[in-house]
Amino acid sequence: MIALISKAITIYTYVLVIYALLSWFPGAYDSKIGQFIIRISRPYLSMFDRLNLSIGPIDFTIIVAIFVLQLAGQGLILILARLVYMI
Repeated sequence: MIALISKAITIYTYVLVIYALLSWFPGAYDSKIGQFIIRISRPYLSMFDRLNLSIGPIDFTIIVAIFVLQLAGQGLILILARLVYMI
């Protein structure tokens, strides 16, 4: 189970990176894969919209979101590992 959660966090991190990379290509968000990436990444990224993480034209929202995802994932894995091996 811990390995599955770790893989899911890794895959979602890749989705967020792909979301960021799609912004470099005009019209990429309009493709089917772009719409799919938007559908699965926007709910998580919208939590960081209130923080206003843009400095000029550069938006650091995805970097902060990936950092928080990795931190929360490592914390969750640590807690689960302690619960599993505590028995």
